[in-house]
Amino acid sequence: MKAMSENRLEKVLEAIDRVNRTDPKKYEFPYSEWVTEWVKKLEPNPSEELLIAARGQHIARWEIPRDSFPDDRKSYLAWREKLKGMHAEKVGALMREAGYLPESIATVERIILKKNLRDPESQIVEDALCLVFLEHQFTDLLHKEPEATMVEILRKTWRKMGEKGRAAALKLSLTPEQLALVQKALSPA
Repeated sequence: MKAMSENRLEKVLEAIDRVNRTDPKKYEFPYSEWVTEWVKKLEPNPSEELLIAARGQHIARWEIPRDSFPDDRKSYLAWREKLKGMHAEKVGALMREAGYLPESIATVERIILKKNLRDPESQIVEDALCLVFLEHQFTDLLHKEPEATMVEILRKTWRKMGEKGRAAALKLSLTPEQLALVQKALSPA
């Protein structure tokens, strides 16, 4: 039974990777690997559902471009909700094709849709997403946004993270410039 389960898991992860490798900007495939790696670091014995949710977080994200929505906060949030729904739907379909039961599919969809961050597996994925941001996206954003905006982004990121994610974040190798911003973000306002 375990071999069948591993084959099913492999099939779904490979299908997600195949989709993400078609990203015109070539970003979503490495992104999905980074999220998966962080999930494995934060949760040494991850469930299949947790691994699938991590890998499928941004499946085919480029299919709904940000500029297809107006450039305001409300529209940004609507875009993100639309993306989450699309990601959950695509991953759920891949899981059905691989023979997963509806309960497993529902678990993955719930994690991707971020329906309950109090759920330990949902929090692990959220922590992984935040850690990927800090490791791979922070520097680029740092040079595009004013300091006050960056401090607020870091505060919001920190609030989303659980204990495991925060502990891992404090161990990241940050540049002096990044570290100074993180210290400002974590100091009392």
